[in-house]
Amino acid sequence: MSDANPPVYEAHFARTPFQLLGGMKWKKLVAFRVDGDGVLLGGAPARYESQLAFVPWSDITSIVVWRQRTAGNGINYIGVQRKPGAPALPGMNSGVSREKAETLAPHVDYELFLASRPINLWRLDPERLQAAVAAFAPEVPVLVYSRPHLS
Repeated sequence: MSDANPPVYEAHFARTPFQLLGGMKWKKLVAFRVDGDGVLLGGAPARYESQLAFVPWSDITSIVVWRQRTAGNGINYIGVQRKPGAPALPGMNSGVSREKAETLAPHVDYELFLASRPINLWRLDPERLQAAVAAFAPEVPVLVYSRPHLS
């Protein structure tokens, strides 16, 4: 018997004044979504539509949670590692060069860096994320880089 309510995972941005300035009103903006079709990476609230990116399961090899070191506490990110040759995605990192990405996050593959979003103004629920990925794409691992992987 199939589940009438599959475990779609969807996280929303907290509402901010940037939404009003960006013309989005008080609409709930999806920060991250996992469903039967793939993964939706939300854009930054101020540039939401232009940075929104959908990645189908057929392009995804893993989902990765990672941390960028900063002068403060650091920034957590979530991204999708994609198959070689997958089309470029829009997003806040799309204009970052390989050299700059290696400076910012030397432990993260460049393509993963480009296909990542900060976990900022929203919360990640790891258990619900894992349940959704297991339901829709059990062959796709969810990885957590708890510390930098320098080679």
